[in-house]
Amino acid sequence: VQLQASGGGLVQAGGSLRLSCKASARTVPYAMGWFRQAPGREREFVAAISLSGGSTDYVDSVKGRFTISRDNARNTMYLQMNSLKPEDTAVYYCAALRSAIATNHAVNYWGQGTQVTVSS
Repeated sequence: VQLQASGGGLVQAGGSLRLSCKASARTVPYAMGWFRQAPGREREFVAAISLSGGSTDYVDSVKGRFTISRDNARNTMYLQMNSLKPEDTAVYYCAALRSAIATNHAVNYWGQGTQVTVSS
């Protein structure tokens, strides 16, 4: 499975961005997720969505601001990011996870990253 992330950019604090992750496979039979890595920091989990799309999981710092979704007919996952903060600045990576559930964050496949920069 190859994953192509897009949608990053430069935005002012309080603004919004929508990230997309397109899978090359006809189907992605896994939960999917977003992770991010800021300069000098380890990669961290951000959000995940189950195979069916019926359940989601978020890191506490983005709850209420970010929304993960997926369109299985288009093999595409999204991350709507609202009320962005400078501390959200990072390279964002999409991933296909190892299981079908959103609470298991182990990664099976990584996509390439897309840079998100939030200015204050």
